Amino acid sequence: MSTDSSQDSQTVTAVVAAAARAAATLVPATTQLVAGAPVSDPDTVPLPPGAASAVAAGLSGEVSGDVVLIVSADVVEALSNSPVGKMDVAAALRPALEAAAATLGRVRVASERLEEPVAALDGLRDKGMFVAVPLMADGEHQATFALQVNLPAARGQGGSLDLLRHVAMEVTVEIGRTRMTVQELLSLHPGEVVELDRAASAPADLLVNGTLIARGEVVVVDEDFGLRISEIVSDAAELGATA
Repeated sequence: MSTDSSQDSQTVTAVVAAAARAAATLVPATTQLVAGAPVSDPDTVPLPPGAASAVAAGLSGEVSGDVVLIVSADVVEALSNSPVGKMDVAAALRPALEAAAATLGRVRVASERLEEPVAALDGLRDKGMFVAVPLMADGEHQATFALQVNLPAARGQGGSLDLLRHVAMEVTVEIGRTRMTVQELLSLHPGEVVELDRAASAPADLLVNGTLIARGEVVVVDEDFGLRISEIVSDAAELGATA
């Protein structure tokens, strides 16, 4: 696999994982669904027990592609026996598809339709690489979210970054580290000082998903901590220049 292909695969996986988390919040279920581990091998895509229906739709706008949401028989039964009467499966799942599309930017969901689950996944396979994410409730597989997106025409790092613009990343600030044995950790008590491997005057690190992006000075903003950026690390600056 070439470097560009590997970067594209990682980009699509990150995008689909974010979209699946958004969709999970709006799929009808007795308890909140959570996204599981993404699967990129079409032959090992997990299906919910008794996979009953799939809603497929097209995506257009800043990003194009196709999305499939497969739900279990339990979800279909719940929609059929709704307190307000039988609900159309495609209409009931559209908000989940729209929430997923919103993570990609200005993207519209169109032509949603019911399909047989395996046929819906085969339709994605025919259009290129796709990634699927199981949606779980209390450890039980309730639905599967699958997304196939077309990367921007300008392939490579710049195109990959453009696709990731709307994906939320965890940002942390680190003022230092140290190493301790398990015995030392267990002997900690309130009031004890743990010495870090960084001078008090040294800048703190800004990390995104564990990757160093910038350094700066810790400040207080309206009684909350903040970071005044003083340096962008070279790799981050190069990535920004190509975006």
